[in-house]
Amino acid sequence: MATTELRLRGRAIAPDDREYDEARKLHNGMFDRRPALIARCVDVDDVVAAVEYGREQGLDTAIRCGGHNAAGLGSVDHGLVIDLRDMNQVRVDPDENTAYVDGGCLLQDVDAATAEHGLVTPAGIISTTGAGGLVLGGGIGHLTRKLGLSIDNLVGAQVVLANGSVVEASPDENQDLYWAIRGGGGNFGVVTQLRLRLHPLGSVVAGPMFWPIEHAADLLAWYREFLPAAPRELGCFYLFHTVPPAPPFPEELQLQRVCGVACCWTGPVEDANDALAEVRAQPGLALDGVAEVPFPAFQAAFDPIYPAGDQWYWRTAFVGEVSDEAIEVNVEFGRRMPRWKSLMHLYPIDGAVHDVGSADTAWPARDAQYAQVIAGVDPDPANADAIRAWAVEYSDAIRPHASGAGYVNFMMDEGQDRVRATYGPNYERLVEVKRRYDPDNVFHVNQNIRP
Repeated sequence: MATTELRLRGRAIAPDDREYDEARKLHNGMFDRRPALIARCVDVDDVVAAVEYGREQGLDTAIRCGGHNAAGLGSVDHGLVIDLRDMNQVRVDPDENTAYVDGGCLLQDVDAATAEHGLVTPAGIISTTGAGGLVLGGGIGHLTRKLGLSIDNLVGAQVVLANGSVVEASPDENQDLYWAIRGGGGNFGVVTQLRLRLHPLGSVVAGPMFWPIEHAADLLAWYREFLPAAPRELGCFYLFHTVPPAPPFPEELQLQRVCGVACCWTGPVEDANDALAEVRAQPGLALDGVAEVPFPAFQAAFDPIYPAGDQWYWRTAFVGEVSDEAIEVNVEFGRRMPRWKSLMHLYPIDGAVHDVGSADTAWPARDAQYAQVIAGVDPDPANADAIRAWAVEYSDAIRPHASGAGYVNFMMDEGQDRVRATYGPNYERLVEVKRRYDPDNVFHVNQNIRP
């Protein structure tokens, strides 16, 4: 690497700096990247300087928002990390129902700012997730059935391109770029600000319900019929978990494998009991954790269970019909979760998601019913092989009952064919946009769309 200095208002952190080891850590402890330089940007000018520096020096360049990327693609060995975490301001315009979200914000930053005005934007289920990374990949969460994907609420963005220019992407400016960033991830530039549509929402009636794992088949068979007919105000994903070994979970349930649903009712609070009555009526209910809570509190409910540094191995698939054969596969692997933090979630992506056409944004899976995530998770690196083996075997077994595509935010580094399959009929249009805005593939440390 040449000795030209990178000048920032923020900080350029090199391997011999005291804070380097802390600064380079990712949320997924399975990855131990050692970049040549970390650019801790504090404003758009810093990002421009970092992009130009990386290009001039010929460095592989990664973009880091919250550092949650499943495949560890928020960093890169021997290259440059453009780290946005210090760009973390949120400005809310309640008259326009819009949030202006800096590129390094976490979902908890967004939730805290919007909740002050009784407003919300749909995004994710873990509040420590980076908003930029999650939104640009699609954005599935508790509010998806009612309010759509995060990208369906992205009304504009500020983007630093590979040539260092700063542009707007919106329905009125650079419409092709606006189309592409809604699902195409960080392939086209560094998004330094998101403009997100907001919706009125205060408290929700939400929480998990657990059943013994022996009820998994019956519960999933019921769920596949119940949820598509349920009001859009009810977000409800099916899950396999192990009950955490700590309060507030009852001691007799701790470390027991369970199946269940995580529900989020966004309609009138007084209607929640009626909306959830059929859920609670399913035989064998062992834990009812549903209560009225502020939405940000529910968004953060999983955070203590999954702190930064755990080992994660992810697999994902889009699912249409949950067949009887698929139920058998899911139940088999739900019973075999290798470590207590491992999980399977089956997120509904119907409702408002289906109001948008498959070609209207880069995210093509508008006819799928669910996005399935399988994650082997454990804090101990010694168990990395075990959690990986379970996730891969589970994913291979369920593949005949799912599409060839998956949710890009849950993908490991699975090769170019997997990326192409995920974008399906939208891939070639994404290639055209990539050629226009990043013809040299400067931004390739991602689920890459090659120009």
